Amino acid sequence: MSSSAPVSSELFARAQRLIPGGVNSPVRAFRSVGGAPFFTRSARGATLTTADGRELIDFVCTWGPAIHGHNHPAIKAAIAAALEEGTSFGTPNPREVEMAELIVSFFPSIQKVRMCSSGTEATMSAIRLARGFTGRDKIIKFAGCYHGHSDALLVSAGSGALTHGHPDSAGVPAAFARETVVLPFNDPVALDAAFAANPGQIAAVILEPYIGNVGFIPAAPGYLKHVRATTAREGAVLIFDEVMTGFRLARGGVQELEGIVPDLTCLGKIIGGGLPVGAFGGRAEIMDKLAPLGPVYQAGTLSGNPLALAAGIAQLRLLDELQPYARLDALGRQLCAAAANAARVKGLPLQTPQKGSMFSLFFNENPVVDMATALASDAKLFGRFFHACLDGGVYLPPSAYEAWFLSTAHEGDAIDRACEVVAKAIHAL
Repeated sequence: MSSSAPVSSELFARAQRLIPGGVNSPVRAFRSVGGAPFFTRSARGATLTTADGRELIDFVCTWGPAIHGHNHPAIKAAIAAALEEGTSFGTPNPREVEMAELIVSFFPSIQKVRMCSSGTEATMSAIRLARGFTGRDKIIKFAGCYHGHSDALLVSAGSGALTHGHPDSAGVPAAFARETVVLPFNDPVALDAAFAANPGQIAAVILEPYIGNVGFIPAAPGYLKHVRATTAREGAVLIFDEVMTGFRLARGGVQELEGIVPDLTCLGKIIGGGLPVGAFGGRAEIMDKLAPLGPVYQAGTLSGNPLALAAGIAQLRLLDELQPYARLDALGRQLCAAAANAARVKGLPLQTPQKGSMFSLFFNENPVVDMATALASDAKLFGRFFHACLDGGVYLPPSAYEAWFLSTAHEGDAIDRACEVVAKAIHAL
């Protein structure tokens, strides 16, 4: 690196003058853990290289998409080849059809799919579609589940909204919020009561089937089956937000693991191979309500962008080729075991919920099953732990309330080194 290249502190000072908070997504600001963020110059495999020339083992994985690690040669080659043909056409392109065929083959619940440019677009559109299909207005969501930053869904949200103490964002009209019923996750009695209190009014139930945005919280045994049975009985559309979990925890997401068939599924992250993307799909009779076939309008100039889809197609084909899920689960269990053992020796309470390549560490005496129990964790202790890991060369999500992610690139030296750093950081608390 040239001695004249800007370092993170200089870049952050310049950014703060021009960008609100110096960042383009709130959780990047390190407000939850203290200190100032570093800037990344490049990434390869399991490693980020900062503007200051430090190499960090990365457990954020660009918040999920990098399941094969950063800058994978096959994905890079696919983008380069697509770039030779153009960046955007404003017409249908062949990769849209290929991606649709892949998504439908991975997710049997999806009969038709519409591409868009972000997870927020996917969930926002799915909610509008569910309302148009049912003719009802109210929706049910769950505290701590983050479904992007559209008005109807930014109520008791997780992710950056939770990290920064604003689960209910300013700028969301009260009238919008009144149409959103917020329930605790993993509580079937609360779900039944909400339907009883709003007979014939609930258009949809939307949830992350395993929460990733208040830390990682799996569904309790039988809970998702109860949600499916209840929505079917009440005529409400069941929407699984698998933007994080889709393709990451299994070929067909959580719905494959749990044997659930939702009506609509929202996807993103992995299907873009690191480029902006989103998608939503499901039962043909619901999807056919979308324009141009039906009355529910949804559009996007960059939907089905050829560069994003080239990257995503390469990524999905690698998943089929490598079948990495058992290996990723072993990596997750290895790191969680190292953390749990260190906490046991230190005498610190620690919860380590994990499934496949997603997990979290909660400094908490009790199991974490919903947003309320997640918030009972010791966030200040997590902040000290975060900085100890960062000093040791391991980058974690900069919040006590975010899931960690693994990639196939963590196998070998990266996971062994990370286990050592995490254990040492816990011992130092």
